[in-house]
Amino acid sequence: MVPLSYYLILSGILFACGVTGFLIKRNIITIFMSIELMLNGVNLSFVAFAAQWGALSGQVFVFFVMVVAAAEAAVGLAIIIAVFRTRETLNVDYVNLLKL
Repeated sequence: MVPLSYYLILSGILFACGVTGFLIKRNIITIFMSIELMLNGVNLSFVAFAAQWGALSGQVFVFFVMVVAAAEAAVGLAIIIAVFRTRETLNVDYVNLLKL
């Protein structure tokens, strides 16, 4: 049986990689993937604690986070496509929708 600490370390690494990608990268797609990576790190910790304690509440939270992430992916990708069609770039520095 794998100890809980291994799962939590992996979860922390996933979350840290997501935060690093979010703060460093300037591409909208990369930022979007970094947010998804952070959500997956949190999901892994929820599932690890739920398995450790034998409760289903962590898995229920993961289900709701996955539903929100799927809705975010659908809406976010639609917004990214609309921004790319109007601005012809995905660089965050050049995308400013308040200025025409």
